[in-house]
Amino acid sequence: MVKQPRKRQKTSKEEKVQPLGTNNFDDTLKDDEERRLESMLFGVPYVPSGKRNGGAGGAGNELVVISDNDEDEDATGGNLKELENMLDSDLFFIDESAGPSSKKVPNLDESLIAFNEDEDDADIADTEEHDDDEAVAAEPSPADPLRSSTTRKAPAWVDPDDATMQVSLSSNNRLRKLRDAPSEDTVGGREYERRLRRQYEQINPTPDWASKARKKLHTKRRRSSVSGSGTEGEDEDAEDIVPDLLASTGGISGGKKVKVLSPGIISIERLRDANQGAPSEGEIKSLQFHPSPQIPVLLTASADRRLRLFHIDGLTNPHAQTLHVPSLPLTNATFHPTGSQILLTGPRPFFYTYDLQTGASHRSPRGLWGTTFSSSSSSAGGGDAGSMEICAFNPEGDVLAVAGRRGCIHLVDWRSGAAQVVGSLKANAGIKSLWWSRAAAGAGAGGELMSLTENSQVYVWNVGARKCVKRWQDEGGFGSRIMGGDQQGRYLSIGSNTGLVNVYGAESTVSPETSKPKPLKTISNLTTNISCLRYNSDSQLLAIASNVKKDQMRLIHLPSLTAFGNWPTTNTPLGHVTSIDFSTGSEYLAIGNNRGRVLLYNLREFGQQ
Repeated sequence: MVKQPRKRQKTSKEEKVQPLGTNNFDDTLKDDEERRLESMLFGVPYVPSGKRNGGAGGAGNELVVISDNDEDEDATGGNLKELENMLDSDLFFIDESAGPSSKKVPNLDESLIAFNEDEDDADIADTEEHDDDEAVAAEPSPADPLRSSTTRKAPAWVDPDDATMQVSLSSNNRLRKLRDAPSEDTVGGREYERRLRRQYEQINPTPDWASKARKKLHTKRRRSSVSGSGTEGEDEDAEDIVPDLLASTGGISGGKKVKVLSPGIISIERLRDANQGAPSEGEIKSLQFHPSPQIPVLLTASADRRLRLFHIDGLTNPHAQTLHVPSLPLTNATFHPTGSQILLTGPRPFFYTYDLQTGASHRSPRGLWGTTFSSSSSSAGGGDAGSMEICAFNPEGDVLAVAGRRGCIHLVDWRSGAAQVVGSLKANAGIKSLWWSRAAAGAGAGGELMSLTENSQVYVWNVGARKCVKRWQDEGGFGSRIMGGDQQGRYLSIGSNTGLVNVYGAESTVSPETSKPKPLKTISNLTTNISCLRYNSDSQLLAIASNVKKDQMRLIHLPSLTAFGNWPTTNTPLGHVTSIDFSTGSEYLAIGNNRGRVLLYNLREFGQQ
């Protein structure tokens, strides 16, 4: 198909090009002011309405162009003609009443230095909008006591490049949240700092104790300013309250009161996983918080033969370090009571120690136990299949008790640093669990050690005399397999294969006057064998769990010996729980499972102290 050529649009030769600014509207509706504006903006000749209509001369089509000078002369009555030949020095003058001309006008950023750092962002933003003249007025003077250097603290250091720095907010994905409008891009250094501070305060609000301290400080300042009786030394002491409060945590932590929990409901909140920064590739075998409250560190030992340390802050929980032990399958990792070392044990006849200060690891010699341990292993048919999985430090950290074969308990001297066996104890059955009794830590040289055997019997050992001082049978004898107590020396719990947990009073378990102690209560909330028992620091909570079935965990209120009904729920993603531990201050609860995750929860009753 042949395309037809496009016809060109014919333009009339008689069509006249109109100047910019003209239109087809009726000019009679315009007044003289609108015509003057068109003349100045678009270059259209200005014609007054009287001359456009043909008056004042009789030439109706004549266009008269009036210049701006003539227009101003008509408007002002000829005043501009009188000032036309005058010099600039006669028209303008400099007002020197503010001070000598050699005085330096302070920069706006320098005037902000005199303000205290704890002022609101709104006050700082209003100060930044002042002109240079207002900045001069804001400069502290000796005559103004409110702006004197004694009542305003200057920052320790100010970067002069902040005033000239330009930051692009749209080029970086992490900085887009700082924009006030989607079209905003570049801001100055001072504005960038202000928005960062605003974003940080939105994520981390001011604590209650800091707000109360600031209110007290402002109240004292108002009273001193109104009464006028306060001395300069008292004002300086009042200003130092907040810096001293932020520089040390001794006064805050030392004044905490014991929080009494109520049974039935507990306030708990889930946080980011403790090991999210470095997840484990296998089951979590053991986890423990550092024994010192000033060191918020959590260790995790997993089936991938790696020990990981995390700094627990409740927000990001950064990963601190990873230690790989290829020759030892880790099943137990515990801090030394002093917090200086970590003991790593497993199904091997040796152990590893890791020094936290130097970062050095040490392996114990294979012949640590001597001929007694080797002969018992050989006679059992295990050869070199010794194990150190069941072990426990005494409260002082001087002695390490290790469960051996056929009811043997080896006592290792830890003070010398050589880790040599200094004695042994012998029970009538294999050892399932060990625990150092806090209730009788001062009785006898070295305290008293408790061991749970396969036939559900509990042996109470006097370590100094190397003899058994008491033996009693666990109530029911339901296949007891794990034993643990609290740090206060009040309770002792024994878990069985059937899911029952007997809670005893610690005094009755070690007292020679009571032949067979009676449990305070038998907890029957679980139905499978108990694998974890853990008390919190003030002996108000007991966590029990089983790794056989999914989501098998309960939190027990010890004074009433009842389980909390609101947590955990059916929607709590616990999985198969393998390890549990409370932090030193009981504000955190860490739960490890078979998927290599360490769930972290915040106990609000303890965190608000």
